[in-house]
Amino acid sequence: MPRKVKCRRVGHIPRSSFFKPAGIPSYELEEIVLKIEEAEALRLKDLQGLDQIDCAVEMGVSRTTFQRILVQARLKVADALINSKMLILEGGNYELVDNCRYHKQHRNRCGADGNNNTDEE
Repeated sequence: MPRKVKCRRVGHIPRSSFFKPAGIPSYELEEIVLKIEEAEALRLKDLQGLDQIDCAVEMGVSRTTFQRILVQARLKVADALINSKMLILEGGNYELVDNCRYHKQHRNRCGADGNNNTDEE
């Protein structure tokens, strides 16, 4: 029996729940579901420019798990862009946290409720 999937920490939910090519009705498009934790991996690595270890700590997963999530997210986004598919952002196994940042000086994470603030951005 496989191990239960660990809940991933997410610090941002995208405002839009889908993206589609312009000029093509959505009922004509194939859909690809991008999980919320996959969108978070893209945000941390590609938008914020964090290294994979810091990204993994932010999400509360191992570095190898983060790498797997990131590769899957990039594959889905590339498929949607190249093959004119609709990208739906939904689902996954995650918990939303606020102001939860990795504190490098003490090498620990903020509290489980995600409401502890640190001085680092």
